[in-house]
Amino acid sequence: MVDLLVRTPWWQRVLAIFVASRIVTTALLLWFASRQGPNPWTGAHPGYFDFARIWDAHWYYIIALTWYPSVLPVTETGAIGENAWAFMPAYPAVVRGLMVITGLDFAVIGVLVSVAFAAGTSLLLYRLFERLLGPGTALFSVVLFCVAPLSPIYQVAYAESMHTFFLVLALLLLQNRQYWLMIPVITVMALTRPSGLAFALALLLHLCYRWWRRGEFPWRERIAIVVVGLFSAFMGVAWLLAAWFVTGSPTAYTDTELAWRAGYGFTGELVPFEPWLLGAQFWLQFREGPLIVGLAVLLLAALVWLVGFSRAGRRIGVDNRFWLASYLLYLLAVFFPQSSTFRLLVPLFPVLGIVAQPRSRVYRIAVVVAMIIGQYLWLQATWLVSGSDWTPP
Repeated sequence: MVDLLVRTPWWQRVLAIFVASRIVTTALLLWFASRQGPNPWTGAHPGYFDFARIWDAHWYYIIALTWYPSVLPVTETGAIGENAWAFMPAYPAVVRGLMVITGLDFAVIGVLVSVAFAAGTSLLLYRLFERLLGPGTALFSVVLFCVAPLSPIYQVAYAESMHTFFLVLALLLLQNRQYWLMIPVITVMALTRPSGLAFALALLLHLCYRWWRRGEFPWRERIAIVVVGLFSAFMGVAWLLAAWFVTGSPTAYTDTELAWRAGYGFTGELVPFEPWLLGAQFWLQFREGPLIVGLAVLLLAALVWLVGFSRAGRRIGVDNRFWLASYLLYLLAVFFPQSSTFRLLVPLFPVLGIVAQPRSRVYRIAVVVAMIIGQYLWLQATWLVSGSDWTPP
C-alpha cells in the first residue's frame, strides 16, 4: 500500500485528497440544506445548488444577468445603498460566459466554476510548498487547505476559489522570479477579489529584500519588479476607477462598500484603520464583546508571531511571509470586522504551511478533525439562514 502511494504521481494524490474532502463538505452542506427554512433566496429544504447560491452569491447572479448599474441606488437617508459595485467582475463574467455556452443556470455553473478553481488551487498549492517544505509536508498543507473551516466556500457560487487560484499562481511565479508572467495573473486576480494593493506592497517588500541581500540582482529583474508592482497598485484601484467612469461618482465604489457598514450603525467616509476601532466599539456593547475583542487581539498577536518570528514561519519562504504581512495590513486598513471577516481570511492560506509542519500523526489527525468541526461551526453560524439573519458569510 505504501509502495503504491509512493509510485502514485503527485497530482493524483492531490486530486484524491481534494475529492475526499469534497465528499465530506458536500455531506455537510446537504445536511444544512435539509435543515434550512424559508429565507429570502429559497424555500424550505432547498436542493444543493439552490442552497449554494444564497447570500452574496445572489449578487453575483444579478451581475451575471444584468451587469452593473449606471445609477447608484439611494436610501431614504440620502446615502448610497447596497448594490452590485461591491463585487468584482471576473467571476460573474466567467460564469455568464459558461451559462451562454452550456445553457445551464447560474447556480450549477457557479458551483462548477468554484469547484474547478479549487481543484486547480490544490495542485498549485502543492507546487508552491513542495520546494520549501518537502513533498510530505506540502501534501499535508493541501489536506489542511481542503478541510479548512471555510473550505465549503470553495464549492458555492462565491469568487473565493477563483481568486485563491490566481493568488497561489502569482505567489508561485514570484517564488520562481517569473515577474513578467505575473501581469495577466494579477489582472484577473485583482478583478476577482480586492488584492492588487496588498500584492503591490508584497512586491515592494520583495524588491527591498533582494536589494538588501546584495546577491545577484540583475537590472532587468529590478525593472521587472518595479513595473509589475506599479501595475499591481494600479489594478488595486482599477475597479474604483471603473465605477467612477460608469456612474459618474468618484466615490461610487467606496460609498457602496460603506453601505454594508451602515447596518451596524456607522456612517461617514472610509478612514484607513478606523474600521477595526469602530468594530471594537460595536462588539463591546454586547455581553460577549470583551471576549470577542480579546480573542481577536490574541489571534492577531499569534499570527504575527507565527509568521514573523517562529522557525516554522521562516520555512514557508520569505515571499509568502511578505504576502501575509501585506494582506493582513490591508485588512486592518480597510475592512470592518464582522461575520464575513472569516471569509476575508481565506487569502492567508500560506499559514497552513506553518500548521502542517509538525509530523506527529496524532497531531495531524487532531488538526484535521478540528478543522472539519470548524466547517460545521462556520456553516451553522453564517451560511445557514435563521430568521432576519445579520451574520453573512
